[in-house]
Amino acid sequence: MTDTDFIRQLAGYGLTTATILYRMPDHRHILQSYIWQNYDLAPRFPVLQAFLDFWKRELEGPLHSVTVAHERLIRPAEIVHVRGVLTLH
Repeated sequence: MTDTDFIRQLAGYGLTTATILYRMPDHRHILQSYIWQNYDLAPRFPVLQAFLDFWKRELEGPLHSVTVAHERLIRPAEIVHVRGVLTLH
């Protein structure tokens, strides 16, 4: 059985973390933070956009700001040329 997250990573998805600051529904001057994490495609972030659309449509706390960090966990191997070999006894 293959892990679906691994298959998504092979398709180019990377781990995306968003810090969402939103205003409290009852006290608009107070900011609350929410951390969201999922696999998504940079730079358009369709999964995050769908979540934010859901937030705007269904939740009462208006968004203040969203900070996004993204990292592809699977990438081409880095090859380093070795010019010599040192043997220690």
